[in-house]
Amino acid sequence: MEMLAELFTKYWHYLLISAVAAYLISSVNTSIIVTRLVKHEDIRKMGSGNAGFTNVLRCVGKGPAIVTFVGDFLKGVVSVLIPFFMTWNMGGSSDLQEIRTIIMYTAGLFAVLGHMFPVYYKFKGGKGVVTTASVMIMTDWRVLVVSLIIFGIFFAVTKTISKCSILCAASYPFVAAALRLLDSMEIIPFLAPNQSPTPMFIICVFVITFINGAAVIILHKENIKRILNGTEKKITSKK
Repeated sequence: MEMLAELFTKYWHYLLISAVAAYLISSVNTSIIVTRLVKHEDIRKMGSGNAGFTNVLRCVGKGPAIVTFVGDFLKGVVSVLIPFFMTWNMGGSSDLQEIRTIIMYTAGLFAVLGHMFPVYYKFKGGKGVVTTASVMIMTDWRVLVVSLIIFGIFFAVTKTISKCSILCAASYPFVAAALRLLDSMEIIPFLAPNQSPTPMFIICVFVITFINGAAVIILHKENIKRILNGTEKKITSKK
């Protein structure tokens, strides 16, 4: 609790600035911009209505989809880099490093929320899968490795991106917390981004990533309905 108290009393301004900056940056939606430039249409009125990578791939083409992917990925990278550099001189103690990391996780969460609910586009954006992946690699690259393995295995079986995305989102908080717990037990310490994390830090990581994962799942509610009734589209080898 002391770590949280210090965060909200001494470093709250870092937390606030990082969250607001991440949200505003990620509210710039690449898929909407690219589709308007290429098709002169609103991607939210095409296909599934999602302003994200998969819908652009299906409705606009591979080139615009690649641009969308890169743009959505960079949102998380830039958003987390802001508090990373802003808190560079906070100090080297373990408590301060945990505070710094929590601020980075929070910025990542708001990057995802900005992508989902962009202030510039009437709060209707994408589902945050690609941006979440970039947040994973910026906060704990091991989580992304595990998620990619999960995604790859289930995509090979189902050929359905939405199913794999939902599964990865559901596992996100558990994988993130489990890896930090292993760090606290000093298992494979040379891979640990933070040495000997405290229980409160692990709880904070779980809560923040749980909110992130839950938001991704909630925005997949229409996909879940289609999965249940067997009408969800698959990505073919041609696509």
